[in-house]
Amino acid sequence: MRIFALKKYAAAAALSVLCALLPPESAPAAGPPRVVDARPADALNTAFGTYADHDRSPHHWTGGDSTYSVPTPAGELWVFSDTFLGTVRPDGSRSPTVGEGGTTPFLHNSFVLWTARGPRTVTGRDRAGQPASPMTGSDHESWYWARAGIPDGHGVSVVYARYTRTGSGPLDIAWRDNVLARFRAGAYGRAVSVTPLPSSARIAWGAWLESQGGFTYIYGTERTAEGRSHLRLARVAGRDLRRPWQYWTARDVWSGREADAGRLAGPGGALFTSDELSVVRRGSWYALVTQRADVPFSAETQIAWSRSPGGPFTRPRTVYTAPEAGPKGTYRNPNVIAYNPHEHPELERGSRDIVLSYNVNSLAPADVIRRADIYRPRFLRLTLSPY
Repeated sequence: MRIFALKKYAAAAALSVLCALLPPESAPAAGPPRVVDARPADALNTAFGTYADHDRSPHHWTGGDSTYSVPTPAGELWVFSDTFLGTVRPDGSRSPTVGEGGTTPFLHNSFVLWTARGPRTVTGRDRAGQPASPMTGSDHESWYWARAGIPDGHGVSVVYARYTRTGSGPLDIAWRDNVLARFRAGAYGRAVSVTPLPSSARIAWGAWLESQGGFTYIYGTERTAEGRSHLRLARVAGRDLRRPWQYWTARDVWSGREADAGRLAGPGGALFTSDELSVVRRGSWYALVTQRADVPFSAETQIAWSRSPGGPFTRPRTVYTAPEAGPKGTYRNPNVIAYNPHEHPELERGSRDIVLSYNVNSLAPADVIRRADIYRPRFLRLTLSPY
C-alpha cells in the first residue's frame, strides 16, 4: 500500500555524462510525447472482475494489489502483494478472513498465471496443504510484499521487500530489507532460491526493473516521513540481479557502493514519487509513471519524462484521476484510495500505446470485505502524441 536544484550548466553536464554511460539515444525530438487520450482498459478490467467474481473454486484469487506483470512463454504472470482468495458471494461481499473467523484465505503475495486457456491462481502451500504465500517470512512478525519481476532465462526473478508491523493501524508498517526470489518456469508456487539484495542504505529496491542496452536498471524508493518517496537507481550487467550492482550517484557517475546512490532529480529540486512506479524507454525518452506525491492519498496518475534512465526528469503531469477514490468517487466512500500505478509494456499495441494499472483499496478494512470489488486493480490505456 507506496531534487536537488540543478542550474542549466549542471543539467547540461549531467546529460553529457549520461549520454556516454547510458544506452544510446535516437535523434532528439523537440519535446517529450504528450498524452492525448486516457481511458479505462475495459477488456482487462472485465477479465479480472469476471475471474474474481465468478470462479467458484475455494482457493482462487479474488483481489490483490501491487499488480506487476512478467511475460513468460506460457502467458502473462501477474505478481501480487496482499491477496484475498476464496469466492465472492452473490451479493458482492466476501467472507471475513480465516484469521478473523471466516473462510477467506489471506496471503501477503501470490501470482495469477494467465495463459491462452485462461487464468490460474498460483500460491504456495503450508504444512496442512492450505494456500500460503509463495514468499514467506522467517518469523510470524514479518512478511514479503512483491516488487517488480523480469524473465531471467530460466524462469522469473522477482524482487520482494520484507516488512514488519509497528502498530495496530493499517499503515503502521516498516520496511526491513530486500531479497531476490527466483522461480522456475511453470513452478511459481515456491522459489528455487532466495538471495539477499543490497539493503544497507534503507532503499526499497525493485520498484521497477528496466532492461536496456545490456543492463538491467533497478529503481528503488526511499520513503520520507510525509509518506512520499525519493527515487534512486542501480544497474547490473545482463538480467541476473545477483551480479554486482552499480549505483547512480549525485555526481552523475556509477559507484559500487550502495551508500553513494543519489536521489534522482526533477526540474529545480527533489523528485518525489510513489512507492511503486515504472520507468520505461519510449524512443529517445524514458517515461516515469507515478502517483502524485505532494498530496496525501492522491488519486492522480502522473507521467514525467527524461532523456536517460537516471534523469533529470521533467515535472510530473497528471494524465488520469482514478474515479473510484474519495467521498465523490464511485463508491462514495472517503476511505477508498487509489495508489501505486505502473506500466505493462508487453501488453501494448505500439509505440504510442501505454497500458497502466493502479490499485484500489480502503483505509477501513471492513470495506473490502463488504465490497469485494473495491480491492482489485484497474487498468488504463493511454495514447501518446507522435514522437
